[in-house]
Amino acid sequence: MKIGFIGLGNVGGKLSGSLLRNGIDLTVRDLNDALVQNFVNLGAKAGTSPAQMMRDCDAVITCLPSPAASAAVMEGPDGLLEAVGPGKIWMEMSTTDEAEAKRLGAKVIAKGGAAVDCPVSGGCHRAATGNISIFAGCDRATFERILPLLTTMGRRVLHTGDLGSASILKVMTNYLATANLLTCCEAMVTMKAAGLDLGTTFEAIKISSGTSFVHETESQVILNGSRDISFTMDLVKKDIGLFQTIADRNNVPLEISPLMIEIFADGIKRYGDRAQSDDIIRRLEEATGLSILAPGFPAEMLDDEPEEPGYEVVPFNRRVGAE
Repeated sequence: MKIGFIGLGNVGGKLSGSLLRNGIDLTVRDLNDALVQNFVNLGAKAGTSPAQMMRDCDAVITCLPSPAASAAVMEGPDGLLEAVGPGKIWMEMSTTDEAEAKRLGAKVIAKGGAAVDCPVSGGCHRAATGNISIFAGCDRATFERILPLLTTMGRRVLHTGDLGSASILKVMTNYLATANLLTCCEAMVTMKAAGLDLGTTFEAIKISSGTSFVHETESQVILNGSRDISFTMDLVKKDIGLFQTIADRNNVPLEISPLMIEIFADGIKRYGDRAQSDDIIRRLEEATGLSILAPGFPAEMLDDEPEEPGYEVVPFNRRVGAE
């Protein structure tokens, strides 16, 4: 298959890198010409427009920072929709609103194409090595067509159901990760205030029932002081806002979610919308006068798992023999 990839940012650049590294015929496009040139130097082709990429490729992937950005690439002048037809596939890997994924996907399907929302989860460092997890919402026939691509970009691939279902689950996982981040920040600042060593605190959490993926990754770059997790506050606020929207649509009276949105709105006001999400701990550092640092922790997360072929994850209740 010939693949087009639009959006070479923190996540998209790593996912498309996995495709190129594994011999996929790849055409790329980004507003940053330098990012495109880096891929061209490695053997990719530069896309002239979204429409031309759809004409030339079997599938085009979008991995963009907001629903508005995806809509512009799809519906704008020389957009993907101009060239969609039978046999073509649009794969939306952005973290987006499920209603928007369905809206744009319906336009693709009406023109004879196939649409998939297939966001990723697991951190930018795992996207770089093809070990990230991928959710895919689409009909089963389309899922089986694109599964070889998904298992090239990711380790664990879950078919979540119809178009839009993957985006709902992705937003939910980002909400949980953000809640984990905020509780880790509060825990570490409180332990520092209580006189505990932060290296010991990190290990205590790691070996306990209170551990989490977020603690085992993001707490390390917090303690290093870099706070560099390749994810910014504006993106966090967008994602938890999307989760709140899902709850509102379904009449769920959330209590924690609105507070989380307020916390990140305040973080953006203080530090800027492009501040690293882990900088949110600075609010508590400033409030207490404490410095949450410890020696020996890395400045960025690197995936130490070897790259391996991915596979489909089958939900437990659907496995053969499950009751």
